[in-house]
Amino acid sequence: MRVAIAGAGAVGRSIALELVENSHQVMLIERDLANVQPETVEAAEWVHADACELASLEEAGLERCDVVIAATGDDKVNLVVSLLAKTEFAVRRVVARVNDPRNEWLFGENWGVDVAVSTPRLLAALVEEAVAVGDLVRLLTFRQGQANLVEVTLPTSTPLAGKPVRSLRLPPDSALVAILRGGRVIVPQGDEGLEPGDELLFVATTAVEEEIRAALGH
Repeated sequence: MRVAIAGAGAVGRSIALELVENSHQVMLIERDLANVQPETVEAAEWVHADACELASLEEAGLERCDVVIAATGDDKVNLVVSLLAKTEFAVRRVVARVNDPRNEWLFGENWGVDVAVSTPRLLAALVEEAVAVGDLVRLLTFRQGQANLVEVTLPTSTPLAGKPVRSLRLPPDSALVAILRGGRVIVPQGDEGLEPGDELLFVATTAVEEEIRAALGH
């Protein structure tokens, strides 16, 4: 994929390094000249420009990008970048960083955001995930589709132990997308047996989360 990242601070550069390592084409757009440090992500294309200016984005060729990530430390900037990317350049996927949780309600389809990532919310979810064995934990919200990435860790007393994945009676608008087990990522197959301690990752709408709990015997 070709990915544009607005904001080349510590967060933007870290994302760029990960994407480059996974063989994606990355363009970093940074307004502050002090943060334009090509040596930190040598494989990326660097653009010294204001990502809130339409002309700068046109010159950078944003319309050729598959994904735009608004990763600055300013929520106002991230919203403007997201809106321009979606409405002016028809970028297929727009991901935005939420710095202040009080602004999280703004980061939706009205501002062109497909996925909003709130660091405080994510950290809180990870803390919950570490202690909430047997309960459903919401890890990430996909705003435009109103779907969530949720996780459930099967307890030692789970009635599903030894049963195949196909035995799960999941509700509509939900899908089991991965099983994490002992450091492994398992793609769910019908014959795959479930084990205590398995971390099950689902994509589901909020409305069916209680039905997922019921399907897992909680």
